[in-house]
Amino acid sequence: MGAVTVQQMAQRVADLLADRLQARGDGLDQRLKHARRRLPRRVRLAAQRLVVAEAKSAVPKLLLQVDEGAVARDYDICVRYLTRINPLHGPLAAIVRIGATVAVGLLVLALVIGVILLLRPQP
Repeated sequence: MGAVTVQQMAQRVADLLADRLQARGDGLDQRLKHARRRLPRRVRLAAQRLVVAEAKSAVPKLLLQVDEGAVARDYDICVRYLTRINPLHGPLAAIVRIGATVAVGLLVLALVIGVILLLRPQP
């Protein structure tokens, strides 16, 4: 695994963070800081290790310190989690869920009022 491969892996994870979680910033490090609380601990730590591996891959002597198996595992953890996220689970989906809840509540209220009016004795 070369430096280019590690950088491509980090770029893929950064792109997924931008697409799925709308994380802003340039590069994996900044996007990870922006999306930090929205990621589970395991994924966050794997992404942080990818940031370190990406930094080491930029220097040829430090590239020898990069554990290829660990980088591949961290990449898989990040990609597996991020590809399962539906990008529509953001603010728009929250608005739709709230609207649906209000609509169901109004429907139940209308049914209760209708039942009360039907069962009320006629004068």
